[in-house]
Amino acid sequence: MNREAILQRAAHQCDYCRAPEGFSLATVHIEHIIARQHDGSDHDANLALACPDCNFLKGPNIASFDPETQQMVRLFHPRTDRWEDHFRITETHIEGMTPIGRTTVRLLDFNSAARVRQRALLMRLRE
Repeated sequence: MNREAILQRAAHQCDYCRAPEGFSLATVHIEHIIARQHDGSDHDANLALACPDCNFLKGPNIASFDPETQQMVRLFHPRTDRWEDHFRITETHIEGMTPIGRTTVRLLDFNSAARVRQRALLMRLRE
């Protein structure tokens, strides 16, 4: 799958935090959901569109600790999980509704001050 096809599949937004392409000054990345070092493949089913913030924070991680239960939980998988099952947007924040959602929100820092400010600005621009 080429870059344009991946951009179209993701509707030109990050598969993790849903930030639109151009939300960051840096170019969106094509990332391996399961990193190559964990035997992840280059097949379409293992590729996701990621904003630079999500990609750098995710790195090769495939799991982390749920902040609520302190249990090890896998991260959100954009090809096999439905975003709406794990997250919801409340105003300018993204809330994790499941262990997978909470873990992903925390590790990828969806609600950092900078990202919340960017979402607020984006919401104002869409009005």
